[in-house]
Amino acid sequence: MSRNLLLPLLLLPLGVLAQNAVRITDPGAIVIRPELSHDPSAQAGMQAAGLSETIIAEAERLSEPANWPIGLRTDSARAANRAAIANYAAFVVCEYSTGDGAVSLLSIPTAYNYQMPEDLRSQQDLYLVVRAFGLQMLITSPVKDPPSAGPSWRRLRPARILKPDAIYATFDLGDEPDALAALEKAGLSRAEIEAVVFRSHERNWPDGIDSFDERYPKLQAFKKFKAFRLARWADKVLLVIPAEANKKRPEGMRPYLDIYMVFDASAVKVSEKK
Repeated sequence: MSRNLLLPLLLLPLGVLAQNAVRITDPGAIVIRPELSHDPSAQAGMQAAGLSETIIAEAERLSEPANWPIGLRTDSARAANRAAIANYAAFVVCEYSTGDGAVSLLSIPTAYNYQMPEDLRSQQDLYLVVRAFGLQMLITSPVKDPPSAGPSWRRLRPARILKPDAIYATFDLGDEPDALAALEKAGLSRAEIEAVVFRSHERNWPDGIDSFDERYPKLQAFKKFKAFRLARWADKVLLVIPAEANKKRPEGMRPYLDIYMVFDASAVKVSEKK
């Protein structure tokens, strides 16, 4: 995990992560524009919880809709994403009362939410104020490690995609023993393998290429992806498409996180040098 992702977690009390995990069961309970800096009850609640001035300032800034991912910003988006919003790894930072009843300030750390769809992921930690009726407390054991950002690609061999239509967009690596064995042989940890399996399916790719109908007209542009070979087995090859190396790809094709693609081995040319 990078230091930038780890720092916000270190600034929160350990008990927040270990004991106060919640599920957002009703997106309609999310308070829009809570204006924490102008709410005396919110200020009192955050101070009573022992939050530092740094965390309070971050909560005030990141609880405003302008800083939310697009899938949270409108009523219609929240309604459409109702089921997915329930999958946020969220933690109660503090509780306080308003004229409309009890509310909770939640932290949604980026490092614990890699699994979310693209339009619900954020490059920075989120803070949401949610009314009590929209929350379900979860019984948690000691804090688990956050999801992996995926394996490092910098020492892998560069690869060129020659035949983009030879892609396996719905290939499930988790059901392929030879693929899993190749990843283990490459030295990946269990968490890294889980990240690769999750982000090698089209549904977890950028929204401009996450279905055949959207992807087909753009296939030739796949040749411009900067890719690296992660593993090979039988007649297939697994490529990393790093977010950092593909920042100039068009919107809808540009990865937010590293993604992975399976191709016929003959459809890819791998450099002899790293």
